[in-house]
Parts: sequence; structure tokens; C-alpha cells
Amino acid sequence: MKKTNYSYVGIAFIILVFGIWVVPKVVARFNAPELEVIGKAPAFSFTNQDNEMISSADYDDKVYVVEFFFTTCPSICPIMNRRMVEIQDEFFGNPNFGIASFTITPEIDTPEVLKAYAERYGVSHPNWHFLTGDKEAILKLSNEGYNLYASSTVDEDGDFSHSGLFALIDKDGNIRSRYDDFGNPIIYYRALDEEDAPNQIKELKADIAKLLDQ
Repeated sequence: MKKTNYSYVGIAFIILVFGIWVVPKVVARFNAPELEVIGKAPAFSFTNQDNEMISSADYDDKVYVVEFFFTTCPSICPIMNRRMVEIQDEFFGNPNFGIASFTITPEIDTPEVLKAYAERYGVSHPNWHFLTGDKEAILKLSNEGYNLYASSTVDEDGDFSHSGLFALIDKDGNIRSRYDDFGNPIIYYRALDEEDAPNQIKELKADIAKLLDQ
């Protein structure tokens, strides 16, 4: 009588069970969207640094990045916009890419002030608009439209507390983001953490490239 090698049978059984459990998960991971859809980006219409009316419709069919800042910001805005210039340079000449920078102090940041600020930072992409207008509307866009915090009151250092995050918008007007190591969407991209921000900017560039190819 032929003896059955139970060790091989056991190994085969383990491989079968492991395959049944793992393969669907692997397949599901590859079938998952590369970038999460967070929600629809809110509509807007404001004046840019060239004194032109720019609306969200001007970004239709474009991949773009959104930030909220102000020109007299003594702390985080210079860091944010230096990194935004890196992103601009990465996609310079691409007509399907853009940036929307909304000032949270429109009473100070007139089109003329924004124009000088843009020139000082070396802004040259034609689709990078620095936008100003009604303050209440801009703060509502930030706090409610994008859920990016922006304060309307100045602190003792002359600073307005606001988010140091970038939002990524796809060609269909959806807010998109990559996943973290635990499979959760990061929602927004950090520009300020000195240890992690360079990686997030690198990831943001990669995700912009993905969306431009779609």
C-alpha cells in the first residue's frame, strides 16, 4: 500500500487556503483607484494678479493645485510658495496644469500687490493665478468649500492662522489624494513638515503626473 506523505498534503492545504485568502485582496488592491476621490471641488470666481476675472471654469479639463495664503505672511506662506514654485517648474509649459492661490487678506492683497508678489517668487506659468476678491467669500471657500482652515483674525505676531496644506484637483473638478501606509486617503498634501514635506511634495508631483496622463 502506498503511503501518503501528510507533510506535503498539509503544505498544499496551507498554500490553497493562503491563496484563497490573499489573492482576492491583491486583486482588489490593484482594482482600487490609484487616487481617492475626496469630493467635488467648490466653484469660485475672483480677480487675479492681472486684474482678470478667473473662475473655476477656467480650470476645466486641467489638473491643478489649490492653496490659501497671504502676501504679508511672516511664517508659513514663503515656505508654501517656494515649494509651489518647485511644482510649477516641474510642469512648466504644460497647458493642462494650473495653480490657484487664494489670498485670505484681500483687503491688502490687491491685484497689483499679488502681481509684485508673483514676480518676486518667479511665477511664470500662465495658469498660476493669484486670486483676490470678497473676503467673506474667500474664507467661506477655504473653511467650508475645501475644509482648509483660515482665520479672519490676526495674532500678536501679525499672522493669520491658516492651513499649510495643498489640495489636488483633477480634470473633472474632483479633489483627489493618494493613500497613506494604512490604506487611508491623506486628503491633502503637507507643505510644511520639514522632515516629511519634501516627500509629500515629491508624491504630489507624481500624483499630478498621473492625473495629467488620464
